[in-house]
Amino acid sequence: MRIEWFAGRLSRMASLTYGLFSINTGTCADPDVSMRVAQACEAAGFDSVWTGEHVVLPDPQVPPSPLPPEGLMLDPAVALAYIAAGTTTIKLGTGIIILPQRNPLILAKELASLDVVSKGRLIFGVGVGYLEPEFRALGLTLDHRNEKTIEYLEAMRAIWDMDKPAYEGQFVSFSGVQANPRPVQRPTPPIVMGGHTAPAFRRAITHCHGWYGFALDLERTRGCLEGLRAAAQRYERPAELGPLHVSVSPRGRVEAALADSFAELGVHRLIVLPRGDESEHVRLVEEIGSTLIGR
Repeated sequence: MRIEWFAGRLSRMASLTYGLFSINTGTCADPDVSMRVAQACEAAGFDSVWTGEHVVLPDPQVPPSPLPPEGLMLDPAVALAYIAAGTTTIKLGTGIIILPQRNPLILAKELASLDVVSKGRLIFGVGVGYLEPEFRALGLTLDHRNEKTIEYLEAMRAIWDMDKPAYEGQFVSFSGVQANPRPVQRPTPPIVMGGHTAPAFRRAITHCHGWYGFALDLERTRGCLEGLRAAAQRYERPAELGPLHVSVSPRGRVEAALADSFAELGVHRLIVLPRGDESEHVRLVEEIGSTLIGR
Protein backbone atom coordinates (compact mmCIF):
# COMPACT_ATOMS: atom_id res chain seq x y z
CA MET A 1 0.00 0.00 0.00
CA ARG A 2 1.51 3.30 -1.09
CA ILE A 3 0.72 6.35 1.09
CA GLU A 4 1.92 9.93 1.36
CA TRP A 5 5.08 10.26 3.41
CA PHE A 6 3.91 13.43 5.11
CA ALA A 7 0.76 14.50 6.87
CA GLY A 8 0.42 17.61 4.72
CA ARG A 9 1.84 21.08 4.74
CA LEU A 10 1.47 22.98 7.96
CA SER A 11 -0.72 25.98 7.32
CA ARG A 12 0.00 27.83 10.55
CA MET A 13 2.76 27.84 13.12
CA ALA A 14 0.34 26.67 15.84
CA SER A 15 0.88 23.17 14.44
CA LEU A 16 4.68 23.33 14.71
CA THR A 17 6.12 21.80 17.88
CA TYR A 18 9.51 22.37 19.50
CA GLY A 19 12.16 20.16 21.04
CA LEU A 20 15.53 20.83 22.65
CA PHE A 21 18.67 18.95 21.63
CA SER A 22 21.68 18.01 23.82
CA ILE A 23 19.84 17.35 27.08
CA ASN A 24 22.64 14.88 27.97
CA THR A 25 25.75 16.68 26.68
CA GLY A 26 27.97 19.61 27.51
CA THR A 27 26.26 21.89 30.01
CA CYS A 28 23.47 19.34 30.48
CA ALA A 29 25.88 16.50 31.27
CA ASP A 30 25.46 17.82 34.81
CA PRO A 31 22.30 15.94 35.89
CA ASP A 32 21.01 18.80 38.04
CA VAL A 33 21.31 21.17 35.09
CA SER A 34 19.66 18.71 32.70
CA MET A 35 16.72 18.36 35.06
CA ARG A 36 16.23 22.12 35.43
CA VAL A 37 16.50 22.66 31.68
CA ALA A 38 14.05 19.82 30.95
CA GLN A 39 11.60 21.23 33.50
CA ALA A 40 11.94 24.66 31.89
CA CYS A 41 11.18 23.08 28.50
CA GLU A 42 8.07 21.40 29.89
CA ALA A 43 6.87 24.63 31.49
CA ALA A 44 7.46 26.58 28.26
CA GLY A 45 5.41 24.17 26.16
CA PHE A 46 8.18 22.25 24.40
CA ASP A 47 6.97 18.82 23.31
CA SER A 48 10.31 16.99 23.68
CA VAL A 49 13.96 16.91 24.78
CA TRP A 50 16.59 14.97 22.85
CA THR A 51 19.90 13.25 23.58
CA GLY A 52 22.93 12.67 21.41
CA GLU A 53 25.22 9.66 21.48
CA HIS A 54 28.86 8.72 21.02
CA VAL A 55 30.10 5.86 23.18
CA VAL A 56 33.71 7.01 22.70
CA LEU A 57 35.31 9.96 20.91
CA PRO A 58 38.54 9.95 18.88
CA ASP A 59 41.59 11.33 20.70
CA PRO A 60 42.89 13.54 19.18
CA GLN A 61 39.78 14.90 17.49
CA VAL A 62 39.79 14.21 13.77
CA PRO A 63 37.14 14.97 11.14
CA PRO A 64 34.29 14.14 11.06
CA SER A 65 34.21 13.81 14.88
CA PRO A 66 31.78 16.46 16.18
CA LEU A 67 33.32 16.87 19.64
CA PRO A 68 36.72 17.06 21.31
CA PRO A 69 37.79 13.92 23.20
CA GLU A 70 37.00 15.54 26.56
CA GLY A 71 33.40 16.22 25.48
CA LEU A 72 30.86 15.33 28.17
CA MET A 73 28.01 12.99 27.18
CA LEU A 74 25.77 10.91 29.44
CA ASP A 75 24.30 7.63 28.20
CA PRO A 76 20.95 8.43 26.53
CA ALA A 77 18.79 5.91 28.39
CA VAL A 78 20.27 6.82 31.77
CA ALA A 79 19.91 10.55 31.17
CA LEU A 80 16.32 10.27 29.95
CA ALA A 81 15.27 7.97 32.78
CA TYR A 82 16.60 10.55 35.24
CA ILE A 83 14.70 13.36 33.49
CA ALA A 84 11.55 11.24 33.38
CA ALA A 85 11.48 11.19 37.18
CA GLY A 86 11.26 14.98 37.39
CA THR A 87 8.86 15.68 34.51
CA THR A 88 5.37 14.53 33.62
CA THR A 89 4.45 15.26 30.00
CA ILE A 90 7.50 16.09 27.90
CA LYS A 91 8.57 13.43 25.39
CA LEU A 92 12.03 11.88 25.69
CA GLY A 93 13.88 11.45 22.40
CA THR A 94 17.13 9.74 21.51
CA GLY A 95 18.59 11.84 18.75
CA ILE A 96 20.16 9.50 17.85
CA ILE A 97 21.28 6.10 19.18
CA ILE A 98 23.92 4.52 16.92
CA LEU A 99 22.08 1.26 16.38
CA PRO A 100 24.74 -0.92 14.67
CA GLN A 101 26.94 -0.49 17.76
CA ARG A 102 24.30 -1.98 20.08
CA ASN A 103 23.02 -5.44 20.90
CA PRO A 104 19.39 -5.08 19.78
CA LEU A 105 17.85 -7.21 22.53
CA ILE A 106 19.76 -5.48 25.33
CA LEU A 107 18.82 -2.11 23.86
CA ALA A 108 15.20 -3.22 23.50
CA LYS A 109 15.13 -4.06 27.22
CA GLU A 110 16.70 -0.71 28.17
CA LEU A 111 14.29 1.29 26.03
CA ALA A 112 11.20 -0.68 27.03
CA SER A 113 12.19 0.00 30.64
CA LEU A 114 12.58 3.70 29.84
CA ASP A 115 9.14 3.79 28.19
CA VAL A 116 7.66 2.12 31.28
CA VAL A 117 9.27 4.41 33.87
CA SER A 118 8.34 7.48 31.79
CA LYS A 119 4.76 6.20 31.33
CA GLY A 120 5.00 6.07 27.56
CA ARG A 121 7.07 9.12 26.62
CA LEU A 122 9.96 7.61 24.64
CA ILE A 123 10.78 8.57 21.05
CA PHE A 124 13.38 6.13 19.68
CA GLY A 125 15.69 7.99 17.30
CA VAL A 126 18.31 5.90 15.49
CA GLY A 127 21.17 6.28 13.04
CA VAL A 128 23.86 4.13 11.45
CA GLY A 129 26.93 6.02 12.70
CA TYR A 130 29.90 7.39 10.79
CA LEU A 131 32.99 7.58 13.07
CA GLU A 132 35.37 4.77 12.10
CA PRO A 133 37.57 5.19 15.25
CA GLU A 134 34.48 4.77 17.43
CA PHE A 135 33.43 1.58 15.65
CA ARG A 136 37.00 0.24 15.77
CA ALA A 137 37.27 0.85 19.52
CA LEU A 138 34.08 -1.21 19.98
CA GLY A 139 35.48 -4.09 17.93
CA LEU A 140 33.27 -3.25 14.95
CA THR A 141 33.66 -1.98 11.40
CA LEU A 142 31.53 0.34 9.30
CA ASP A 143 30.73 -2.58 6.98
CA HIS A 144 27.09 -3.66 6.75
CA ARG A 145 25.92 -1.00 9.18
CA ASN A 146 22.93 -0.16 6.96
CA GLU A 147 21.84 -3.79 6.83
CA LYS A 148 22.43 -4.24 10.56
CA THR A 149 20.30 -1.20 11.34
CA ILE A 150 17.32 -2.63 9.45
CA GLU A 151 17.71 -6.08 11.03
CA TYR A 152 18.12 -4.66 14.52
CA LEU A 153 14.99 -2.53 14.12
CA GLU A 154 13.02 -5.55 12.94
CA ALA A 155 14.37 -7.66 15.81
CA MET A 156 13.46 -4.98 18.36
CA ARG A 157 9.94 -4.76 16.96
CA ALA A 158 9.65 -8.54 17.29
CA ILE A 159 10.75 -8.67 20.93
CA TRP A 160 8.51 -5.71 21.79
CA ASP A 161 5.32 -6.81 20.06
CA MET A 162 5.14 -10.49 19.05
CA ASP A 163 3.25 -12.92 21.29
CA LYS A 164 6.00 -15.47 20.60
CA PRO A 165 9.01 -13.31 19.73
CA ALA A 166 11.25 -14.73 17.01
CA TYR A 167 13.54 -13.31 14.37
CA GLU A 168 15.90 -14.89 11.84
CA GLY A 169 18.43 -12.65 10.16
CA GLN A 170 22.04 -12.49 9.04
CA PHE A 171 23.20 -10.53 12.08
CA VAL A 172 20.67 -11.42 14.79
CA SER A 173 18.50 -14.48 15.37
CA PHE A 174 16.40 -15.64 18.32
CA SER A 175 13.32 -17.65 19.26
CA GLY A 176 11.85 -19.31 22.33
CA VAL A 177 12.32 -16.22 24.52
CA GLN A 178 10.26 -13.48 26.13
CA ALA A 179 11.28 -9.99 27.34
CA ASN A 180 8.96 -8.17 29.71
CA PRO A 181 7.74 -5.62 30.44
CA ARG A 182 6.78 -4.51 26.96
CA PRO A 183 6.82 -0.80 26.11
CA VAL A 184 3.78 1.21 27.22
CA GLN A 185 3.42 2.53 23.66
CA ARG A 186 2.07 -0.28 21.50
CA PRO A 187 3.06 -1.84 19.25
CA THR A 188 6.28 0.17 19.68
CA PRO A 189 7.40 3.64 20.70
CA PRO A 190 7.71 6.05 17.74
CA ILE A 191 10.86 5.27 15.75
CA VAL A 192 12.69 8.14 14.04
CA MET A 193 15.49 7.73 11.49
CA GLY A 194 18.35 10.21 11.37
CA GLY A 195 20.55 10.84 8.35
CA HIS A 196 20.79 12.90 5.19
CA THR A 197 21.49 10.19 2.59
CA ALA A 198 19.38 8.18 0.17
CA PRO A 199 19.69 5.00 2.31
CA ALA A 200 18.54 6.96 5.38
CA PHE A 201 15.53 8.27 3.47
CA ARG A 202 14.68 4.71 2.38
CA ARG A 203 14.92 3.42 5.97
CA ALA A 204 12.69 6.27 7.17
CA ILE A 205 10.04 5.43 4.61
CA THR A 206 10.10 1.66 5.06
CA HIS A 207 10.77 1.24 8.79
CA CYS A 208 10.14 4.43 10.78
CA HIS A 209 7.42 6.74 12.01
CA GLY A 210 9.59 9.83 11.54
CA TRP A 211 12.76 11.34 10.13
CA TYR A 212 15.23 13.69 11.86
CA GLY A 213 17.51 16.08 9.98
CA PHE A 214 20.30 17.56 12.09
CA ALA A 215 21.83 21.06 11.79
CA LEU A 216 20.15 21.97 8.50
CA ASP A 217 19.38 25.27 6.83
CA LEU A 218 16.28 25.76 4.70
CA GLU A 219 17.95 24.77 1.44
CA ARG A 220 19.36 21.52 2.80
CA THR A 221 16.05 20.74 4.44
CA ARG A 222 14.29 21.25 1.13
CA GLY A 223 16.72 18.84 -0.52
CA CYS A 224 16.20 16.22 2.19
CA LEU A 225 12.42 16.44 1.88
CA GLU A 226 12.76 15.95 -1.86
CA GLY A 227 14.87 12.87 -1.12
CA LEU A 228 12.18 11.55 1.21
CA ARG A 229 9.50 12.12 -1.41
CA ALA A 230 11.58 10.28 -4.00
CA ALA A 231 12.02 7.37 -1.60
CA ALA A 232 8.27 7.33 -0.93
CA GLN A 233 7.67 6.96 -4.67
CA ARG A 234 10.16 4.11 -4.96
CA TYR A 235 9.60 2.08 -1.78
CA GLU A 236 6.50 0.65 -0.13
CA ARG A 237 5.57 2.21 3.23
CA PRO A 238 3.75 -0.08 5.68
CA ALA A 239 0.33 1.42 6.37
CA GLU A 240 0.71 0.89 10.13
CA LEU A 241 3.53 3.45 10.22
CA GLY A 242 1.15 6.22 9.19
CA PRO A 243 2.30 9.59 7.80
CA LEU A 244 6.00 10.36 8.24
CA HIS A 245 6.66 12.97 10.95
CA VAL A 246 9.54 15.34 10.10
CA SER A 247 11.84 16.88 12.73
CA VAL A 248 14.73 19.23 11.97
CA SER A 249 17.41 20.91 14.06
CA PRO A 250 17.86 24.26 12.30
CA ARG A 251 21.14 26.10 12.12
CA GLY A 252 21.28 29.50 13.79
CA ARG A 253 18.80 31.50 15.78
CA VAL A 254 15.17 30.44 15.40
CA GLU A 255 12.88 33.42 14.93
CA ALA A 256 9.30 33.57 13.71
CA ALA A 257 10.06 34.07 10.02
CA LEU A 258 12.53 31.18 9.93
CA ALA A 259 10.16 28.90 11.84
CA ASP A 260 7.36 29.76 9.42
CA SER A 261 9.63 28.92 6.48
CA PHE A 262 10.40 25.48 7.91
CA ALA A 263 6.69 24.90 8.49
CA GLU A 264 5.95 25.90 4.89
CA LEU A 265 8.35 23.18 3.73
CA GLY A 266 6.39 20.57 5.69
CA VAL A 267 8.49 20.29 8.89
CA HIS A 268 6.48 19.26 11.95
CA ARG A 269 9.00 19.79 14.78
CA LEU A 270 12.01 22.08 15.26
CA ILE A 271 14.60 20.69 17.69
CA VAL A 272 16.66 23.72 18.66
CA LEU A 273 20.39 23.63 19.35
CA PRO A 274 21.25 25.54 22.55
CA ARG A 275 24.63 27.08 23.27
CA GLY A 276 26.36 28.31 26.41
CA ASP A 277 25.71 27.70 30.08
CA GLU A 278 22.53 26.81 31.96
CA SER A 279 21.22 30.36 32.02
CA GLU A 280 21.58 30.65 28.24
CA HIS A 281 19.78 27.32 27.76
CA VAL A 282 16.89 28.48 29.94
CA ARG A 283 16.81 31.91 28.29
CA LEU A 284 16.48 30.28 24.86
CA VAL A 285 13.73 27.95 26.09
CA GLU A 286 11.74 30.78 27.68
CA GLU A 287 12.15 32.99 24.62
CA ILE A 288 10.80 30.31 22.29
CA GLY A 289 8.02 29.55 24.74
CA SER A 290 6.91 33.17 24.91
CA THR A 291 7.37 34.15 21.25
CA LEU A 292 6.81 31.04 19.12
CA ILE A 293 4.91 28.31 20.96
CA GLY A 294 1.15 28.51 20.64
CA ARG A 295 1.07 31.65 18.49
